[in-house]
Amino acid sequence: MNPFRIAVVQSKRDPYNQQQNTKAGLAFVHKAKTKGADMVLFPECWITGYEFPDLNKPYADLEDDPSFIKWRDEALTKESPHVQAFCDLAKQLQIAIVITGYTKGEKAPRNSAFVINKAGEIAFQYDKVHTCDFADEKMLESGNSFHVSNVDGVQIGIMICYDREFPESARILMLKGAELILVPNDCETMAPRVQALSTRAFENMTGVVMANPPRENAGCSCAFSPVCWDEDGLAVDNTVMMADETSEGLFMANFDLDELRNYRKKE
Repeated sequence: MNPFRIAVVQSKRDPYNQQQNTKAGLAFVHKAKTKGADMVLFPECWITGYEFPDLNKPYADLEDDPSFIKWRDEALTKESPHVQAFCDLAKQLQIAIVITGYTKGEKAPRNSAFVINKAGEIAFQYDKVHTCDFADEKMLESGNSFHVSNVDGVQIGIMICYDREFPESARILMLKGAELILVPNDCETMAPRVQALSTRAFENMTGVVMANPPRENAGCSCAFSPVCWDEDGLAVDNTVMMADETSEGLFMANFDLDELRNYRKKE
C-alpha cells in the first residue's frame, strides 16, 4: 500500500481579514501534520475571502471605482507575505498545501490556487477558468488553461468550484496526466454537485477531492476514488470521505496510490 493522505479543511474564514485567515489556515496545517497528512486542501478563496465590492454599476465602469481599486489592490501574488507564510510552513513541516485566494490579474483579480510542495516551493498557480459571468464573479478575470504538475511524486491537477460543472475540466486534467484532481469550492446545493464529482472520478479514472466551507445546505466536503469495481467485477462504493453540511474541522481522505495506478493500467 502506498498511501497519500489529504487533510481537507471544512471551515469558515473571515470575509476580509487576510491576517486572521492566514493564522487560522496555518493552525490547520499544523493539525494536519499531527494527523499524518501529506497535503492540506483549503476551500475556495481562503486567505482573501470570497466576497466582492457592492457596486451597482456596469462592469465597464468598475475600473475607476475606489472600492473596486482597493479590492483589486489587495489581491495576492506569489510573493505576498500570506502566501509565503504557507510556503515556509510547508517546508518546515514537510507537508504540501493547496492554499487559495484572489490574485492579481492584468485588469482585475483572479480566483486562484497555489499548489505548494513539501519543499515549500510553489509547484504551480492555477487561475479559475470558468468564472460565473452571471453573478458577482463577473468582476474577476478568468484564467485560460488547466495545469497538472508532479507534486511530491503525485500528478496533481486543480479545478475550482464552477469548473467542476463542466466535464471537460476534469477530462483535460486527466489527459494532462492528473492522478488526483483537487477542488477548492465555496457554494451551496451540494447533492447534485457531489454526485457529479463521483462521476468525474469514475469516468476519468482519477481521484477527486473537494473542500467546501460549512453552513446549512453547503459543506459536504468529499473525496472519491476512481475504483468502482473490484477484481471480481463487482461494484464497490468509491466514496473515500464524505463530510456533513455544518461540521467544522479537518476530514482525512486517504488514497492507496498503488491501487489507483494499478486500476488505471488495467482499465
